[in-house]
Amino acid sequence: MAALVEHAPAKVNLTLAVLGRRTDGYHLLDSLVAFAGIGDRLTLIPGGSLSLAVRGMTTTQAGPLDDNLVLKAAKALAAEVPGLKVGRFTLDKRLPVAAGLGGGSSDAGATLRLLARANRLPLDDARLRKVARRIGADVPVCVDPRPRRMRGIGEILSGPLAIPKLAAVLVNPGVAVPTRDVFAILGRKSGEARRAGRALALPRDRDGFVEYLAGERNDLEPAAVTLQPVIARVLAVLRGQRGCDLARMSGSGATCFGLFASSRAAAAAARGISAVHPRWWVKATAFG
Repeated sequence: MAALVEHAPAKVNLTLAVLGRRTDGYHLLDSLVAFAGIGDRLTLIPGGSLSLAVRGMTTTQAGPLDDNLVLKAAKALAAEVPGLKVGRFTLDKRLPVAAGLGGGSSDAGATLRLLARANRLPLDDARLRKVARRIGADVPVCVDPRPRRMRGIGEILSGPLAIPKLAAVLVNPGVAVPTRDVFAILGRKSGEARRAGRALALPRDRDGFVEYLAGERNDLEPAAVTLQPVIARVLAVLRGQRGCDLARMSGSGATCFGLFASSRAAAAAARGISAVHPRWWVKATAFG
């Protein structure tokens, strides 16, 4: 069969509220998630035994192959679907690792989409959803990567949301921020929980939507800054760029995003930041 290709886009938490911590240690979240125009690239040549090759600029950060979520997702789905056709995967790794962009989760989501295509399974197949939940809390939202509100530990998803297109810049200063360490500093007590706020209708116009986001937050940002103070520097640099309307950290860090008035302003900001901070990972992109 011909090679099948899927984009594994960066997942961006536009908002992230931590509502509590279950007795089993998992944290309860309420997050508005969007996906960027940039991401990893996953290719599958169906047929034969399961294998994975990883290449790209961030390959060395991706860890051992046995721990890669592409293989874990494929093996888990093969256990659920008798006779599942697998094959040779090639992952072009373009996103930084442990960066708050859900790179591994998005790779797993792309894996499930590719195997669904190769085996003529619908994306709403219960077995795909079961595997996605098992692989990781961020994987379910990445199976069908469209803007959504994500609740619970990631398993409760809204339908796709209509949001305006947002010109943006993503910046990662080259430091990893382990999610476990961020939550440890946050310090939610076991069994602690608070009620989620009422879900309001999202503004359809760009300015109204940005104003809505400005009234929200990322609860993990202060904890991540405590671990890696350079994150505060990234946010200050983004906020200092011409045309930046909002800057915030995504997920558990250390990647931050800035929302800009236009794609031209975003591109100019990305060039300027890269010139001053050549070691940072800087990309102009768009959400929506």
